Amino acid sequence: MSALAFVLNGREVEIGEAAAQTPLLDLIREQGLTGAKEGCAEGECGACAVLVVDADGRPGKSALRVVNSCLMLSALAAGREIYTVEALATNGVLSDAQRAMAGAGGSQCGYCTPGFVVSLFAEQHRPDRTGPCEDEALAGNLCRCTGYRPIHDAAAALGAAPDGPLLRRLERAAPVLHAVSVGGFSRPATVGECVALLAATLDARLVGGATDLGVERNLRAKTWPHLISVEAIDELQQFTSTPERVLIGAALPLREIGERWRDAPDAVHEWLTLFGSPPIRNRATLGGNLATASPVGDGAPLLMALDAVLHIAGPSGSRTLPIAQFFTGYRKTALMPGEMLTAIEIPKPLPQSVRFFKIAKRRADDISTVALGVSLDVDRGRVRRARWAFGGVAATPLRVVEAEAAVSGGPWNADAVARVQAVLDKTLRPVSDHRGSKEYRLEVSKSLVEKYYWELQS
Repeated sequence: MSALAFVLNGREVEIGEAAAQTPLLDLIREQGLTGAKEGCAEGECGACAVLVVDADGRPGKSALRVVNSCLMLSALAAGREIYTVEALATNGVLSDAQRAMAGAGGSQCGYCTPGFVVSLFAEQHRPDRTGPCEDEALAGNLCRCTGYRPIHDAAAALGAAPDGPLLRRLERAAPVLHAVSVGGFSRPATVGECVALLAATLDARLVGGATDLGVERNLRAKTWPHLISVEAIDELQQFTSTPERVLIGAALPLREIGERWRDAPDAVHEWLTLFGSPPIRNRATLGGNLATASPVGDGAPLLMALDAVLHIAGPSGSRTLPIAQFFTGYRKTALMPGEMLTAIEIPKPLPQSVRFFKIAKRRADDISTVALGVSLDVDRGRVRRARWAFGGVAATPLRVVEAEAAVSGGPWNADAVARVQAVLDKTLRPVSDHRGSKEYRLEVSKSLVEKYYWELQS
């Protein structure tokens, strides 16, 4: 297979250099496969959903992952194996997911139906599934007219995955991504190669899952002189948990963090479920979430509360930096030219109490209005260590050191809450936008501190 090519429904498709930065969805539809459609162009509706064959931790085997083809740039598909809704029927016989949707009346206009079917198919074929199909698997799909009860009924009607070509495909390993360098797209295989490329191509843009960069491409028609994908760098996919620390590779998909960090605090698993939808978490990375430096990114507040340290590689070698020092301004970081994030380190022992709160228009799959990461250690009734870190209340994610000092050494009680709230009144300088006014953001921030207090009390 040529460098810029992938397997689509069993046949090879070339990716022309001119199409490297176009959405994969466009390339798929050019092949006459029109089941996947553009709905929102932001990865929220799932109309563009397709299946990617990916590793799942079982040696020599694979899994089907749902991804948003509107966000996945075509070049990022190079070397992969992808299936669309058109491939789910076998010899003209509909798959279980297709029959269940039709039988339950789960489709009216039909625009969203292929995306739902793709997500249902992947959930039915999930290798570790033991019970009914989970509704959570459909959280990345929106229906505008049918209503969700018949779609839920369709999911509930699915049993074990029947024998078929795609089930048998999962008994073989997923394709291995190799290094690629074609025109304005590179995919190095090591951190050293990546750093050398960055040094030689100063206008290059690093890309991981493209869940943020893809939105820039779709909504702002943005293109880049050179893209460098980090998906083939094994070092960036690592995960280790020892008595001293947790180390998360910067390019490890969010989904895998939850799967590998099995003994993580409940707050970490809750935090991960609030990171977009399952298709987003199948692609998005923690390194990308931090490097975009959004003031409402979900990664920074909790990682600040956990005293995370960032590992950085560059032309001068490697260095580490506390995450609280990483954000230097709106959408700006402490990364020097040619540098890249390689890992996120969380020191142990973890705090006694850790929580993450996210206030948004929707419970899930939405951008934060305000987020709070908080951790607390109490020894003999007195606060030994406290961290208060907010998103959405300043130009950068913000750790409020003054609030930590206000409670350190004293009892954790209602008076301590009031002191923290008084500090927030003086410290936070939110802005007003369509998600909330500055007054609302400030009051919500103070309210979350009290909410945390009462949760601990109970």
